[in-house]
Amino acid sequence: MKALKQRSTCPISTSLDVLGDKWTLLILRDMVFAGKSTYGQFLQSAEKMATNVLADRLAVLESQGILTKAVASDKKSKFTYRLTEKGVETVPIIIELILWGTKHGPAVVDPGLLEELQLGKDAAVEKYQRLAREKALA
Repeated sequence: MKALKQRSTCPISTSLDVLGDKWTLLILRDMVFAGKSTYGQFLQSAEKMATNVLADRLAVLESQGILTKAVASDKKSKFTYRLTEKGVETVPIIIELILWGTKHGPAVVDPGLLEELQLGKDAAVEKYQRLAREKALA
């Protein structure tokens, strides 16, 4: 199990200890919005994460109970990753970051997703959490 050093008991600090690097939230984004679930799929993201960084972040997410890792059904040397309920609970955070980044930066978001979020953020949160739960059961 990958141990994290907790800097303080402040809830923001505790959250940042787990989620507070630029790569972790991108992995979660890819799981929620792109349906990615394998190491190879995560490596194909536009941000070009280094293999050692990806392996480390996946290990941290697994050790913190945010995702699970299982042997793929099609190939024993491949693993699939699924969000746990704790991971599903990050969906509202990710959505808020999408909206904030779109409003305050040169961000490019799928127009359909942006419209969906702007028209009904709560409904979108519920939808993507439901989809993540369904994928975890698959």
